[in-house]
Amino acid sequence: MYELAQLQQYRIDETGTSLVIHIPNKNYQETIESKHVHQCGLWLDDGRHISAEQRKKAYATIRDISEYTGYLPEEQKEWLKYLHIERTGCQYFSLSNCSMTVAREFINTILEYALEEGVQLTDLALNRTDDIGRYLFQCIKHKRCAICGQKGEVHHWDAIGMGNDRKHYDDSKNRKICLCRAHHTECHTIGRDVFEDKYKVYGIVMPA
Repeated sequence: MYELAQLQQYRIDETGTSLVIHIPNKNYQETIESKHVHQCGLWLDDGRHISAEQRKKAYATIRDISEYTGYLPEEQKEWLKYLHIERTGCQYFSLSNCSMTVAREFINTILEYALEEGVQLTDLALNRTDDIGRYLFQCIKHKRCAICGQKGEVHHWDAIGMGNDRKHYDDSKNRKICLCRAHHTECHTIGRDVFEDKYKVYGIVMPA
């Protein structure tokens, strides 16, 4: 569920930041109470327009997807924009003047679509994403290597440790990453820290 909200008040203290937000013309009381909602996602839109770098990333990814599907790039762009609107609930937008936040979320959507469909990009998706954490999550979700996009397996970024029974060990709090066999072998060969510095990736804790 996605809604555009208005930030009305905020307060900072030693525990963090408290926000008061308003969602116009919507009543979510029943949803919040019946589903016991205690958490929500948040992105802050500062109103800045899409950057040249974001536009370059978006159009390069659109071209790669159009090569894969056979659609003309302009047709593919519109199809992907409506896919993004369907998935997020945002309003129709233009890549010429949308906000940086909308651009970042659109890039997230089209990179996720590429992962879902197995589209091979002409550049590493790591160089295309504006949101590395989200990208790493989607790689785990769709079992795609975070480096090359090939089929991969989820691996522990944090070692389980000697003496732990892997069959009964609760690894829900351990950081993970999805890697293909080749990049998993490379990670073990050169070491996790060197691998992280080389590719700018890291393990993440998957949400429950």
